[in-house]
Amino acid sequence: MPNPKRRHSHKRTSTRRAHDSLSKHSLSECPNCHEKKMPHQACLKCGFYKGREVLEVKEKS
Repeated sequence: MPNPKRRHSHKRTSTRRAHDSLSKHSLSECPNCHEKKMPHQACLKCGFYKGREVLEVKEKS
């Protein structure tokens, strides 16, 4: 198996890693309670998904 003869420079390494950064999650608005939620997920605040209640959410007291 061939091995590299010389090490890569810092610039070459950082240029390769330039596209490895993470991006923020995209958020959508719940049509029922208007809170931010992940798309294609049930809303954790009200428990609705596609106009139906799919989760029972306990009220905070």
